[in-house]
Order: sequence, then C-alpha cells, then structure tokens
Amino acid sequence: MTNKANRSGSCILAGFALAAMLSCTTPSASAHEASKRVADANALATTDTASRPQPQSTRRSVARAEKGPYYVDFRARTAASWGHAFVWYGKTSERAVEVAGLTPAGDTLAYVLGHITFVPSETGASYGDLDPEYLTASYRVYLNEADAMRVFAYIKKLQANSPVWNAETANCTGFIGDIAEFMGLQVPNRWQRPENFVSRLKEMNGGRQMVRLSAE
Repeated sequence: MTNKANRSGSCILAGFALAAMLSCTTPSASAHEASKRVADANALATTDTASRPQPQSTRRSVARAEKGPYYVDFRARTAASWGHAFVWYGKTSERAVEVAGLTPAGDTLAYVLGHITFVPSETGASYGDLDPEYLTASYRVYLNEADAMRVFAYIKKLQANSPVWNAETANCTGFIGDIAEFMGLQVPNRWQRPENFVSRLKEMNGGRQMVRLSAE
C-alpha cells in the first residue's frame, strides 16, 4: 500500500509540475548549436538599450556616465514551454559574446524527468540563445574591468558547479539570479516566467546601467 501511494504521489507531483511549475527548457540543440558562443554584432545591437538614437551632443556624455567597458546582459526568450533565462556577457568593444544558462542536457525526456528528479545539465549556449527574434526581455548592466573579471570568474565557477537541472530547485531563473545577487543587484522571486523575472529584475534595480561591486 505504501509503495502504491508513493507512486501515485510522484505522478501527481509530476503532473502538477508540468502544468504549473516554472520550467526552463529548450528544444534539443545540435552539437554545433550547443557549443556556439559567438553572436554577430547585429544581435548585440538589438538589446543594447543605451544605443537608441540620441542627439550626438548628449550621446557621448551618457555613455561615459552609464557605461563600462564590460557588460552582463540578463535575457529571456521563448521556448517550447515557459521560456528560458540566461546571460550574455563580454566586452562592449568586441563582437564575441559568452553565453551562460542552465538547461537539462538531452531531449524532451530529460526535461520531463527533470520535473521529478535531478537530471544532467548544460550551462552554455542552447538553441535560440543567439537569435534576437526569440528574445522576450533583456536587462543589460555595465561594469568596469576589475569588477567584470570578478563577475566573469564567478559565472565560470557557477557553470562548473551546476551539474544538474531540476524544475523546482535548480533551474534557469535561479542560475541567473545567483549571478545578479553576486553583482549586488536586488533579485526578484525566482519562481516565475523567465521574461517576468528579467523584467522584474530591471524594475527592482531602477533600470540602472552601471554596477559596481563592493570591495572584497
């Protein structure tokens, strides 16, 4: 009787999670797409909110006041289910973009199982991360070189220490929320749609563009 009750409970939990839980999944990507981490400068330009047309006399002073030479871009995009949250990061003067996010490794089965248990993860670029047409929300913040090196090192460490994915306890919004928290940003409730999470992150921090880390 106990085993039967446990199995029934697991099925109910899985059904509930699949229907209502925030999930961060993507279509299965080819090996080429999964390892691709360089976006064209045109894609970068689409979400650089500071690059909107301004009078030339003010554009330069705003850039000096609000931009640093490095950036972290918190992003959300559409997916087969509830969407996906991830970050772009890099140097403003370069085309190269690094991508970090937390997704289940494998196909749809891994995603389904990830609502019940922990499954192996991937932490790099996934299908759609580099396509601006899938973008639903973006919040870019800039850093000076010293702070950027600390943040980028933290992102790499987080990737190395995130071997599993689970819809409830180790998902994409939690992953980018850890990055935002390390940067000293106010972080919203992580159990919400990725696009809502990124939009709320921007709102809670007043849309500020320059972030300076506290001293170690």
